[in-house]
Amino acid sequence: MTHALGRLGGAVFLILGLLLSAYSAYEGGYAAGFAGSAGELKVSSCEAKFHHNAARRSRRGTDNVRCHGTFVPAPGQSGARDPQAYVDTRRGYPEGAVLEVRQGGPALSLTHLGEDRDYVATDGKRALRWFSGALAGLVLIGLGVFCTATGYAPFGRSRITYEAAWERAGRSPLRRTVIGLLGVGLVGAGLCWLASLFA
Repeated sequence: MTHALGRLGGAVFLILGLLLSAYSAYEGGYAAGFAGSAGELKVSSCEAKFHHNAARRSRRGTDNVRCHGTFVPAPGQSGARDPQAYVDTRRGYPEGAVLEVRQGGPALSLTHLGEDRDYVATDGKRALRWFSGALAGLVLIGLGVFCTATGYAPFGRSRITYEAAWERAGRSPLRRTVIGLLGVGLVGAGLCWLASLFA
């Protein structure tokens, strides 16, 4: 008896979980100030990014404003001065305001592929939410490991029941691995998200 559907679904969960965790951790590292070249962006102007989408512009917590200015790397940093820098923020800033940012290399963000440089404002709240996403990816990875190893498919008509799959997992370290991934993912993601509400 084959369990191709469950194994295929598990592979999809694994890939999605790995992508979510990797991308979220990558972006979170910049937002937290762990990656990239530290520096300041002196604002020359800010403008709304979504002129024709009032519904999205009104959403709280989204980067609806793009601020242009000059990036100056902090002393000892490897970044280069950039008079045409810009950073996406949740609100506008007056001319002359100074923002702490991180300068990344080409294609830092999936939304800015192909551009020479990308800048991310250091923001504790945003970093915690990115890290919450990275931990949530562990939940998908845990499901992927379980489905791939046992052949259980949580969708459609599975050839193996959940009870049988769980019993099979109990004969190996698989069960502890799955419980660990699910526990760390759910608890960690929840705590990071809650912490972001008070950051």
